[in-house]
Amino acid sequence: MNPFRYLSGLGLGSVLFCFQPAIIGAPNPVAAPTQFSERAPVIGQQDPKRLAWFKEARLGMFIHWGLYAIPAGQWPGQEAKNYAEWIMKQANVPSSEYEKLAPQFNPVKFNAREWVAVAKAAGMKYLVITAKHHDGFSMYATKQSSYNIIDATPFKRDPVKELSEACREAGIVFCIYYSIADWHHPESPAQYSQGGFHGAPNPNADVTKYDAYMRAQVRELLTQYGPVGIVWFDGGGAFRTENRAELLQADQMAAMIHQLQPATLINNRLGAAADYGTPEQRIPGGKTDEAFEVCMTLNKHWGYNKFDQDWKSPALVVRNIADIVSKGGNYLLNVGPTAEGLIPSDSIRILKEVGAWTTTNAEAIYNAGPTPFGNELGFEEAIKKEKNGQPLWVDRNEWRCTTQPGKLYFTLLEWPKGKFTVPGLTNKVKKAYFLADPGHVPLAVSVNASGATFTLPEKSPAALAPVLCVEIEGIVKPKTASGTLDTKKDTES
Repeated sequence: MNPFRYLSGLGLGSVLFCFQPAIIGAPNPVAAPTQFSERAPVIGQQDPKRLAWFKEARLGMFIHWGLYAIPAGQWPGQEAKNYAEWIMKQANVPSSEYEKLAPQFNPVKFNAREWVAVAKAAGMKYLVITAKHHDGFSMYATKQSSYNIIDATPFKRDPVKELSEACREAGIVFCIYYSIADWHHPESPAQYSQGGFHGAPNPNADVTKYDAYMRAQVRELLTQYGPVGIVWFDGGGAFRTENRAELLQADQMAAMIHQLQPATLINNRLGAAADYGTPEQRIPGGKTDEAFEVCMTLNKHWGYNKFDQDWKSPALVVRNIADIVSKGGNYLLNVGPTAEGLIPSDSIRILKEVGAWTTTNAEAIYNAGPTPFGNELGFEEAIKKEKNGQPLWVDRNEWRCTTQPGKLYFTLLEWPKGKFTVPGLTNKVKKAYFLADPGHVPLAVSVNASGATFTLPEKSPAALAPVLCVEIEGIVKPKTASGTLDTKKDTES
């Protein structure tokens, strides 16, 4: 993941922008080849059967964990404290120095079942763990390199194996993150890396040999740990060339994955045909028929940074869940464990509160369909533009809607004292009640040609956004928001 793609201000009423500032301490970049288009038609192999569990799940836990947890945000001798999983590149650390972290990595407090329990209590239905990040260190038992957690650390345990087993026990779908970038492998060409960085650049690096290495590792990951729900590829800006798929032999990789595990999903960061899009640190506006998954941090870093205390509130996380699911997407929320093997206490605190909300409002989330309305999502500014020239999307933040057969679920992001009106809802309402109300006491409702109005109590029945369930007859005629969702944008982290 790329920390510089973090979009600050994801709160209510926010206007979102992408930016990529220069990286302190990075070498001068090499001349970049023709750029790989982030709008390339990488979505194309969507199989409804393969996607069924994914669309039902809606919520997943992302885990960024590796050697970078040891410096915890700051490289010795440097003043900067904004590092995490990119610290090797950002602090311009050569491989010979970065490798010294491995003998220090001994996360004796790691407990796979405890991590999975945190995910399950939060309402997560799948879990994605970093098997290899851009630093090239393998967090599992690989035979392709000795630069791994078994051979190079005193820990001598395979956390990927332990997590896969814990996930199966808990009924969580186990998934793998794998970086196509590698700042350590001698056959990974610096010219295709982010800014031309490599910890020990090899002028004779052979990308075909590196491709073979990646395929061998992915083969291990798909044959050593049981069923894998997703292979979550990431490039971090590496291999941004028009011939990316050819360079990475992406079609061969995808074919191998589906030969080994036909049900495994592939995201859109490899360059091959993909099952779903992956907007990062941003919630796109509008709806789409394409499957997508918003990946996002709980603070401002993916990996552990001991200085970063800028945590999202439970209310904001709940708001994001409602927003994303109402647009037909999934939410992959990240935690960055410490070098000791612990999920930070603030992450656990936030997820616990979120879990109470997801438990109460489960039917509005899991396997729920998108809003049949659309105008409540927001609008495109007629004059203002994004940096890419596209119309500026502005969120509306009063409510979001999800659906199940015969039911509408309105998550009230702002409490409308007294009355709540839904323009365009003219169906017969059989019953309306709050999911947080154990008795499902019906609310008064009036329906006319312009919409439905519900009489609400003076105070909200829940501490976090309450969900109003409305049982209706017939279907709501779909309407679309003025904007559209571009899941092919921001697909590089």
